Amino acid sequence: MKIERALLSVSDKTGIVDFARALNARGIALLSTGGTAKLLAEAGLPVQEVSDYTGFPEMMDGRVKTLHPKIHGGLLARRDAQAHLDAIANHGIGRIDLLVVNLYPFRETVAKPDCKFEDAVENIDIGGPAMLRAAAKNHGTEAGGVTVVIDPIDYERVLGEIDGQQGQTSFALRLDLAKKVFAHTAAYDGAIANYLTSLAEVPAQEAVPKRDTYPEILTVQVKRNQALRYGENPHQSAAFYAEQGAQQGLLSGYRQLQGKELSYNNIADADAAWECVRTFQLPACVIVKHANPCGVAVAANPLEAYTKAFQTDPTSAFGGIIAFNQPVDAATAEAVSKQFVEVLLAPAFDDGACAIFAAKQNVRLLEVPLGEGQNGFDIKRVGGGWLVQQPDVFNVQSDEFRIVTKVAPTVAQLDDLRFAWKVAMFVKSNAIVFVKGGMTYGVGAGQMSRIDSARIASIKAENANLSLAGTAVASDAFFPFRDGLDVVADAGATCVIQPGGSMRDAEVIAAADERGIAMVLTGTRHFRH
Repeated sequence: MKIERALLSVSDKTGIVDFARALNARGIALLSTGGTAKLLAEAGLPVQEVSDYTGFPEMMDGRVKTLHPKIHGGLLARRDAQAHLDAIANHGIGRIDLLVVNLYPFRETVAKPDCKFEDAVENIDIGGPAMLRAAAKNHGTEAGGVTVVIDPIDYERVLGEIDGQQGQTSFALRLDLAKKVFAHTAAYDGAIANYLTSLAEVPAQEAVPKRDTYPEILTVQVKRNQALRYGENPHQSAAFYAEQGAQQGLLSGYRQLQGKELSYNNIADADAAWECVRTFQLPACVIVKHANPCGVAVAANPLEAYTKAFQTDPTSAFGGIIAFNQPVDAATAEAVSKQFVEVLLAPAFDDGACAIFAAKQNVRLLEVPLGEGQNGFDIKRVGGGWLVQQPDVFNVQSDEFRIVTKVAPTVAQLDDLRFAWKVAMFVKSNAIVFVKGGMTYGVGAGQMSRIDSARIASIKAENANLSLAGTAVASDAFFPFRDGLDVVADAGATCVIQPGGSMRDAEVIAAADERGIAMVLTGTRHFRH
């Protein structure tokens, strides 16, 4: 059956006039509602209002306009069931072969900080989801069915099939579009549930309601980006899912320019590197191995930043993940290409850099747009449930530092302390980070005791032939005893930044004074598990 009648009712009117004009040119009758109908009429298109078609007026401020047997009968009648076709014919109901609908902007409305409860409720679409579900259910068989469109990006696909399929669309396309509809309506209903179950009290209609950060029912929708060869280990299966509507700057927005398929571990480590490097304003390089930064540096340009970061731990950098917050040029690419690297991330790669890496086809080049986006929640899977928290994006400002020792840090030391503190946020706990001059000198990560992390960081620096004399140290949480402080002082550190808050703070501060070390407290810890 050829497409003979289309119903168009959209809140997002991108491209709708051109699409309707193209349908009209192909002899397809146009039905529409409200603002969409007005827009099409103003464009000179022959469009029939739904209320005229059904013979029933729009009522209740538009709440009831498409909830009518002439609409839903036309959408739900099976094209391969003669009894269905006879039934709509007996009741004077015509087929609606193409439905173009997108929904009231509920999520955009409730995202506004001044959104009143009444406005939120009025933006819960009823007729739209009902039509979408009806049309998607009746996507049909090879014999025919309803084509349903929710996304303007699909307009050209539909027109192409109408032209190539003698006025019809294929079952494959209709099924694909139906999948999009049910995913879309599920996410839409999930957003409504998230909002309503986040209300902290019974709201007044005209008030902006108080809302809990964590709804009673949390619905998250993610889309499979790719199936992975295996998971963390070869005996585990895995896939990479991207959150719908993820903000600019997050890893899920990557574009792979070359290289082998990404693995589970590649993606996890690439995310760790990208989240760290994008926090720096100066040109920066971060080298990650097993989700921990093993080298971080800022400098005047990417090449210098890479050279400094690599010096921290050349052994661990072998087979690592390298991220830059600046475009990679040929000079930087030439230096990086001398080592074995699994994945390279940057906002861009110039032609010279791409030409150099083209000779190393196994190197995965990821182009990731810089941006200020953050995950809405951090989620960790536990047995039978989720742990959900806000992401750790808080960075204490310099004017909030509390100097607690007799010796105050110099301007240069404060720069090092700020840098060390930022790096420590991305190192697995317990974390100890030695830095100097915008470069990491030793990183101790993921140990059960803080003193062991301090010792490992010192050993790493020694193995890389780096002297820790005059370095600054960051500890992601407080020193529970003075022994950890003594280890970093013995290694050569002259200043320390840490949260404080231990029962033995006075003892640790006294030890810093005894060793002639400047100490700054932040009041905020950065555990990372």
